[in-house]
Amino acid sequence: MSQPDSQAPTTYLQVALPVPFRRLFDYHTPHRWNGQPLQPGIRVKVSFGNRQLIGVLISTTHQSDWPANKLKPVLELIDEQPLIPPELLKLCQWTAKYYHHSLGETLQVALPAVLRQGKTAGYGTATKYSAAAADQDQTIALSRAPKQLAAYKALLEHPSGLTLAGLKGLGIASHIIQGLRQKQLIIAVEAREPATAKPWPNSLLRQPALSLNPAQQQAVTKVSQLLGQFCCFLLQGVTGSGKTEVYLQIIEACLKQKRQALVLIPEIGLTPQTLQRFQARFSVPIATLHSNLTDLERWQAWQAAASGQAGIVIGTRSAIFTPLAKPGVIIIDEEHDGSFKQQDNLRYSARDVAVYRANQLQTPIVLGSATPALESLYNAAMGRYQKLELPDRAGDAKPPAINMLDLKGKPLSDGLALDLQPLIASHLTKGNQVLVFINRRGFAPTLICHECGWLSDCSHCDAHLTLHRYPPLLRCHHCGIEESIPTLCPQCQQNSLHPVGTGTERCEATLSQWFPETELVRIDRDTTQRKNAMQELLEKIHQEKPAILLGTQMLAKGHHFPKVSLVVVVDADSGLFSADFRGVEKLAQLLTQVAGRAGRAATEGEVIIQTHQPDHKMLQRLQAGLYGELTQSLLKERQGLSLPPFGYMVLLRAESPHQQKAEALLNEACQEVQQTEVTASLLSSVEVLGPLPAPMEKRQGRFRYQLVLHARQRQPLHQLTHMLIQCLENNKLSRQVRWSVDVDPQDMG
Repeated sequence: MSQPDSQAPTTYLQVALPVPFRRLFDYHTPHRWNGQPLQPGIRVKVSFGNRQLIGVLISTTHQSDWPANKLKPVLELIDEQPLIPPELLKLCQWTAKYYHHSLGETLQVALPAVLRQGKTAGYGTATKYSAAAADQDQTIALSRAPKQLAAYKALLEHPSGLTLAGLKGLGIASHIIQGLRQKQLIIAVEAREPATAKPWPNSLLRQPALSLNPAQQQAVTKVSQLLGQFCCFLLQGVTGSGKTEVYLQIIEACLKQKRQALVLIPEIGLTPQTLQRFQARFSVPIATLHSNLTDLERWQAWQAAASGQAGIVIGTRSAIFTPLAKPGVIIIDEEHDGSFKQQDNLRYSARDVAVYRANQLQTPIVLGSATPALESLYNAAMGRYQKLELPDRAGDAKPPAINMLDLKGKPLSDGLALDLQPLIASHLTKGNQVLVFINRRGFAPTLICHECGWLSDCSHCDAHLTLHRYPPLLRCHHCGIEESIPTLCPQCQQNSLHPVGTGTERCEATLSQWFPETELVRIDRDTTQRKNAMQELLEKIHQEKPAILLGTQMLAKGHHFPKVSLVVVVDADSGLFSADFRGVEKLAQLLTQVAGRAGRAATEGEVIIQTHQPDHKMLQRLQAGLYGELTQSLLKERQGLSLPPFGYMVLLRAESPHQQKAEALLNEACQEVQQTEVTASLLSSVEVLGPLPAPMEKRQGRFRYQLVLHARQRQPLHQLTHMLIQCLENNKLSRQVRWSVDVDPQDMG
């Protein structure tokens, strides 16, 4: 007797949603589902509470932990084919797991806003531009505008039209297009184009490659020989050693194999000059991805990379999640830079995610820097990375002379020693430019005596007491000891105590007063917020007239200023006395990078570092050009304390307008974890520090407490972190207190 056919098992969809919960959500198939394949990576629209959300299908299952009658059906299957390729989905899953973050929110970082909103993929509605016929008057007008003329000729060569992304790929900026529209020389039409890749030009190069010195050639050869397999290279080259030319020739080898290159840079401000140099060299389409793009521009660039249309993808941190049709190489420029670590929401390191992705894709990855992170140097020493070195500056350029300006007892004008005025004047008189750098890194200052150089040291630790504003006191962030703030210097009894870092805000006013006829170009977050503002400021600088460049860390990152002959570092001391164990490393990197802006090309360079501590070992080593010796010394210190890279850390932070609630949430989570049986063995291998007030106790009206987990091995550290997160999620206070998890924290403040 035959058995009747059993009923087909119920299919449930497991969906990642853009909510802070660290789990997937089960849904029934849509009411009108026709049995079409349900592939991971497609987007779905679902009902979540009283909202409709766009999620990503992760998997299907025939079993759910929830009763079937409690589950809702998916409202819509948005995509027929996976929008997120399996490789990228796996990368996002690893990232979410490693950084203890919601997978749905991780996918939000990876997807352009257009796709997060559930709009149709595969076809993009975009404006296409083509050339209109020009009469005699218009032709004459064009001859007076060379950039517009070049853009017009480019459009004539593309009779079917070009999108804005396509025009940008040819180096044509949007304001040039606007100028052509005002002259009625351009026709704009809305068009829908499928995401299909057009073949790259037969000739990949617009300009021939430059000749390389032996060290550069060795670097290019070693990386190029390993295209198609994973290997992590650490390219350490002094500032001005020609790292970019090495990148360009590696990319050329990659393009010849019909593979794509992904290049990450730390700052949006570097995008114009990087793009300009790459466009001058290569004829293949180049896509750029950064936060200053419109939603449509970002989607078009994402699509160009995913389809294989773009041969090169250049972007900031989040570009690491860009899909690539034919991945060939990943390059991280200025790999040490703190901008590669996200400081809110998903606190990921783009550099570390990139190394994981390169391994996953079986492509080489190049980490380039004049001042590599200690973690990268350690990985190279351990044989995990292959180290390549460029010890000499390109051409005949000499390293700049570094001199310390001892500030003790010197009169200051808003942070600037009066001795600087004639020195700056002498460089400007020669037709050169001067870069004045304000180091605002970190909050936690310490007290220093302007007369004798006394510092507020901790009597119990080899550390400095940190000055706090709320409440006013000095506190050690290592042992917790607190002292009142003295009114007079305990050493010389003078009324000359100042927090390190004061006076820098009025630096611009002083320079304007000293040099009223000289152009002063200020580059910082405030002056570069407007679109294209950074490019306009850089164009001013590159006119190569005498000028003073004033700015913060944005000026230290990879910019090429051939006319800068003098660099002045206003305040080197704040990094020397940071509460962060990475403070000295960060300051050494910063000073070396800033110093590298001086004396490029044929201009001889000079660097002046203002300090109350000219005899500090770190400053002495930098002055002597012994950066390698300094890093070895710092690594030995870290090893003795099992600090990264010899150990691993997780920072749990709670923030609340109510001080007691922030502290209580972390305390209660710790107490709950300690009551479990598993914890005893974990606590023997994981050190728990806190809860303690953060170095900056109060920010934006919220009191901040933190818990630091420290271990020699990753596994117990992540295990305890997972348990603490579960306790935090289940605690009633978590609805009233903002809390976060930071794995491998770079900023302890």
